[in-house]
Amino acid sequence: MGRENQTWVSEFILRGLSSDWETQVSLFVLFLAMYLVTVLGNTLIILLIRLDSRLHTPMYFFLSVLSLVDICYTNSTVPQMLVHFLSARKSIPFHSCVFQLYISLAMGSTEFFLLGAMAYDRYVAVCHPLHYTVIMHGGLCLGLAAGCLAAGLSNSLMQTIIIFQLPLCRNVINHFACEMLAVLRLTCVDISFNKVMVAISGFLVIMLPCFLVLFSYVHIVATILHIRSTRGRRKAFGTCASHLTVVSMCFGTAIFTYMRPVGGSSAEQEKMVALFYAVVTPMLNPLIYSLRNKDVIGALGRVVGKFNEKR
Repeated sequence: MGRENQTWVSEFILRGLSSDWETQVSLFVLFLAMYLVTVLGNTLIILLIRLDSRLHTPMYFFLSVLSLVDICYTNSTVPQMLVHFLSARKSIPFHSCVFQLYISLAMGSTEFFLLGAMAYDRYVAVCHPLHYTVIMHGGLCLGLAAGCLAAGLSNSLMQTIIIFQLPLCRNVINHFACEMLAVLRLTCVDISFNKVMVAISGFLVIMLPCFLVLFSYVHIVATILHIRSTRGRRKAFGTCASHLTVVSMCFGTAIFTYMRPVGGSSAEQEKMVALFYAVVTPMLNPLIYSLRNKDVIGALGRVVGKFNEKR
């Protein structure tokens, strides 16, 4: 198609996950429950870290930022998806679609950079424990968090501007949200340049933090193997296990989705992967960090105890 077939788009129609009414109702109940667990779980993590002074450490500071990013990311897509499950017309205004793409892409990018920063924190904690508090001081932690957010917002702004400057020939998006690859499929012109930009963005946002994580954990594993006592090894690995689990989920899903050619996978596959990343991963993050972390469980017990005493 050429530019002569360009259509002025004032709104988009989202095809969603299913057209069957009973299936949509079932999905509404399922994803509503997952959404509530996500928001409540991540909010609880933030409150516990804020209220318990024992959790005022760099690792938990980054965890609180991660929880905030997950809340923002989930709220950028899931509430609308829930409404559309019960709606006959699944439409979204043009400006809302632009904003949704910008926020979701920004929060997703920020999370990758943040996971890289968290890997560096674990590297310093395990490999340089005597200098940990000196290296990971408050100013550095704030700087790293702010840098992650700034990098995520900048990448998202660039991608969003480039995508929505393209002429569009259709307004039906085969997705449950305004997702980058799904919107690109609506264009009338050759998108070779955009494919290159997606690849470059994917390398910078996904692969660079991934390399930092791999570099950090190679050194962490080497250090752990030099620890003579079995108890010491378990303790050192235990401080990294939760982060490593989250990293595996996030990077694995994102690499499958965004580091492939635009036409390299079907729209249905991309919807399922994006759904896992948008809904499942943010829900699992607080569960992984709380269930496998004695400090968080202990903080919850102390906060509940203080609350009961005040009553």
